[in-house]
Amino acid sequence: MLLIPNYPYYVVFFYACLGVFFMCLQGRENHDIFYSLLLPIEKKDIVKARISAVVLVELAQMIFAIPFMLIRGLFPIPGNQVGMDANWSLLGLSFIMLGLFNLIYFTYYYKHPQKVGTAFAWGSLGITLFMIVAESTAHAVPFVVNVLDGPNAEHTAVKLITLVVGLFVFSAMTYLAYKKSARSFETLDL
Repeated sequence: MLLIPNYPYYVVFFYACLGVFFMCLQGRENHDIFYSLLLPIEKKDIVKARISAVVLVELAQMIFAIPFMLIRGLFPIPGNQVGMDANWSLLGLSFIMLGLFNLIYFTYYYKHPQKVGTAFAWGSLGITLFMIVAESTAHAVPFVVNVLDGPNAEHTAVKLITLVVGLFVFSAMTYLAYKKSARSFETLDL
């Protein structure tokens, strides 16, 4: 989807969040949590396993996006009129968006494991607000417009720094999501 001209590219990474919802919905329908509680493992390990699987999916999506981002840069396609262009900054900011989703979704989900849809609604609301702000800054904030946006190779160092910062924020938010979720899940009486 990063090859589609004039498309809100943050939506591409929303699909990973949708996949998380379906993964947890399938788990609810198959009684994964109840089965896992019968295993000789701690409750926090159930949370760790699910969040680890989600992180692998999110990282895989980012890795698979890189070749298409680079291919897009090879063609003389005009800049994205809708928002951020496909570049390293977009990936960094998308990492922050995914970390925000993980934090909102899992902290709610592991308080109420049967309410998968409600957790997804709150997580979606959070990343929708993030996407609106992020896409708006690509038109209104001079630093984003002049430095972070753009498919060209200018300001590559700053774009790569944005990617690293985004990865760090993603890691911190996801770790916080794990800690809060594990604490909530351990106190939950199932």
